Amino acid sequence: MKVSKVLIEQNEIEQKVKELAERINKDYSGEELVIVGILKGAFIVISDLAKQLNVDVTFEFMSIQSYEGTKSTGQIKIDKDLDIDITGKNILIVEDIFDTGLTISHLKNLLESRNPKSIEILCMFIKKDVASEPVDIKYSGFEIGPEFVVGYGLDYEGKYRELPFLGVLS
Repeated sequence: MKVSKVLIEQNEIEQKVKELAERINKDYSGEELVIVGILKGAFIVISDLAKQLNVDVTFEFMSIQSYEGTKSTGQIKIDKDLDIDITGKNILIVEDIFDTGLTISHLKNLLESRNPKSIEILCMFIKKDVASEPVDIKYSGFEIGPEFVVGYGLDYEGKYRELPFLGVLS
């Protein structure tokens, strides 16, 4: 398996992160925000986003698995849960990619049961026409096709996350 083409260039991703940060800064001005990053894929998005935020923000991380290799298992496993109580807090879930919707739908329901003030979702890459679970994504990066992609936090068996662009793996 290797990267066969670049789908989204580094400069396009940087511009989109800046635009998303501007919206978040406006939407949460004067508010406290807890960003919940989904490991491992979202760590690069969160790192870049954090540098652009000027709101009262803290960062938490969860680790959730639903993939083996290039295929979704259809099952959700929480490897690392939150370290804080989110009752009454504004939550922004940051995910690298949205495809079936299973992971993010399950996660949103779980976090809603913990009584936050609000929950919104940011997904950097959204696969069109593959969702089996509809989910409202307030902050979306790029719409992409069904190809298996790597880079900018996305991996194949732990590799390619460090690529500064989004590429198609074949």
